[in-house]
Amino acid sequence: MSKRITELFLFDIYVSIEKILHHSSGFSSGEDLQYSYVDWDVVVREFEIIGEATNNLIKSGFFTDAKREVVNFRNILIHKYFGISSEEVWDIIVNYLPYFADEIKNMILNIEQSKLEELLAEIINENDHIEYIKSSLKNLKGQIQQCKDCQ
Repeated sequence: MSKRITELFLFDIYVSIEKILHHSSGFSSGEDLQYSYVDWDVVVREFEIIGEATNNLIKSGFFTDAKREVVNFRNILIHKYFGISSEEVWDIIVNYLPYFADEIKNMILNIEQSKLEELLAEIINENDHIEYIKSSLKNLKGQIQQCKDCQ
């Protein structure tokens, strides 16, 4: 098991989802995405990160074993790389990823406030060179501030 702070795996998933959504947004099918080798490679790699982070969250008790399908998908991507169905990847991006993104975002928003602010500052700093990620994280930070103001 990693020595990382467990909640950072939530941010790993959040950032990876943002990258997948960004790199797949200009396409209308998995086949089109696959023909753009840079975007395809980014998407596949980020799904691998999501699977690994999810596995760590299962081991730490943040997720139940019901999330094992995410880890299984990661294993397929890594071990059957040349047999990956682009349409299956596309289906997951379109039909599953938005719900998983909402779940992850809600879990992040439920992290204890002072710890959340510290972790968010660290993640923003880590991703300062990727403008769309930095923007998304700052948006998340604004939502946290709104929640704080409502209390």
